[in-house]
Amino acid sequence: MNPEQQEEKVHVLIIGSGPAGYTAAIYAARAELKPVMYAGFQPGGQLMITNEVENFPGYPEGVLGPKMMEDLRKQAERFGTQVRYSSVTEVDLSKRPFAVRADDGKSIMADAIIISTGATAKWLGLESEQRLNGSGVSACAVCDGYFYRGQDVAIVGGGDSSAEEALYLSKLCNKVYMLVRKDRLRASVVMQRRVEQAPNIEIMYHHDTVEVLGEQEVTGVRVRNLENNTTRELAITGFFVAIGHKPNTEIFKGQLDMDSVGYLRTAPDSTATNVEGVFAAGDCQDKVFRQAVTAAGTGCMAALEAERFLVGREMGE
Repeated sequence: MNPEQQEEKVHVLIIGSGPAGYTAAIYAARAELKPVMYAGFQPGGQLMITNEVENFPGYPEGVLGPKMMEDLRKQAERFGTQVRYSSVTEVDLSKRPFAVRADDGKSIMADAIIISTGATAKWLGLESEQRLNGSGVSACAVCDGYFYRGQDVAIVGGGDSSAEEALYLSKLCNKVYMLVRKDRLRASVVMQRRVEQAPNIEIMYHHDTVEVLGEQEVTGVRVRNLENNTTRELAITGFFVAIGHKPNTEIFKGQLDMDSVGYLRTAPDSTATNVEGVFAAGDCQDKVFRQAVTAAGTGCMAALEAERFLVGREMGE
C-alpha cells in the first residue's frame, strides 16, 4: 500500500453493492458496526439496467430496478452506512486488519470484509443487443420471462443454463427458438432430452445471431445459418442470452478459494470464505440461483456472520 495515501480504520467494509451489499449494509449498520461500502463500477449491480422487477417481495405492483436499488441504498444510509461511489482496486487478506486500497485515494484497514461484487452476464457483443438491453433483451429468463407469456422468444446458448431457461420459457411462451452455434447441445443428456421433447422449443443448430431487430423494443432477430451462410429473420418480442456469467472477483485471485470460473467458495450453510473474517454474498458466490432475493438473503447472512466474528474477537474467543 502506498504510504502517501490517507489511511482509515473501519469495522466492516462492504465491497460491492446490489441487493446483497445493501442488505448486508442494513444489517451491519443496525448492529452499530458502522459499515463503509464501496459501491463499485456499477452501483446497484445488474438491477440498475433492469426495467421492471416483479418478483421481489414487497412490491405488489412491481418496481423499476434502479428505483428498488435507490430504496435499498436509502434504507442502508438511514441506519448509518457510508456509501462511496468508488471502487476497490487492491486487497491484502494475508493478515488482519485487512489492507484495502480504493480508487478514491484512500487506504483502508478493515476488521471484517463482506464481498458482494456480483457477476456480469456475458453478451454476444452486438450493438443492437446492448441498445435494446432491458427493452426485450435480457440475460435472465427467470427474471423477465413472465413479461413474454404467450409470445414468441429466442434464447442463445447450448449449455445447461440455456436449456434450463429455455424450458422455463417454454412454460410461459408460445414459441421458443433456441439458437445454438454448434451441431449439438453442451447440456447434460437429461437436459438435452427435456429440451428436445418440449413441443414448443425449436432448436436451431448451426445458427448465429447477426442482429437483434427493433427500434424501441425487440421485434425480431436476424440469424445466420453457419452451414450455408444464409440469413433469415425470426419474429420475436423477447431475446434472451444464456452464454454464462463472469463473477467480478479478479482482485481476490490467489487470496480466496474460487472455482475454475471465478465464483468464490463459501463454507456450507455459510458465507464464510477460506479467510477468517472475509465473507462473500450474492452472485459473486452464487452460480445457481442468481436472483435478487437470494442475493439479499446471503447479504443478511454475511452481516450476521461478520457481527458474530467481530464480537467473538472482542471477547477473545
